[in-house]
Amino acid sequence: MAKDDTILTPELLLNAYASGVFPMAETRDDPEIFWVDPRRRGIFPLDKFHISRSLARRLRREEFSIRINSDFAGVVQGCADREETWINDEIFFLYSQLHALGFAHSLEVYEGDILVGGVYGVTLGGAFFGESMFSRRTDASKIALAYLVDRLNLAGFSLFDTQFITPHLASLGAIEIPRAQYHRLLEDALEHDADFTDPPLPASAQEVLQRNTHTS
Repeated sequence: MAKDDTILTPELLLNAYASGVFPMAETRDDPEIFWVDPRRRGIFPLDKFHISRSLARRLRREEFSIRINSDFAGVVQGCADREETWINDEIFFLYSQLHALGFAHSLEVYEGDILVGGVYGVTLGGAFFGESMFSRRTDASKIALAYLVDRLNLAGFSLFDTQFITPHLASLGAIEIPRAQYHRLLEDALEHDADFTDPPLPASAQEVLQRNTHTS
């Protein structure tokens, strides 16, 4: 990790992602940004996302609706709404700029008209760099990830970068790989085009389940 006093711009941020590094802040109130290039990188193999039987049952209930890019700011705010967060004001502003430029996207989970969960990230070529997610209802973040992985597969993405691994992500199929292997996957992904906004939303959760055979 290295602190950097360089003035950050959307272009610099995209170049950093293309080089395999990403920014963080120590806390919400810390104005300084540092760059991270983990020795062990978390990724979701897009053909091995794991939907448990309990999550499959939750999906079939159709309790929530899914939207794309309808409230990007709300998702980032939801992700930052916790005791410890690396999302400071500058990071919020920068990702809002990337969203306006078409490089950052959100997938939202709604209960009626209330935003109850979601995930956001950055796209470059065939790579999706997952930044953060949040949940205000049971399994809302898992549902968001299930729909996200489905969308990434349909849109032609080859790399879903989760940056780090948590027990929550590991339970859904995320793994850790060495830095060198990650950089090779990133280099390959950047040579391909994928459009996050292109696939239509599934008509039902059953479509997501049918396209994902890794149930247990």
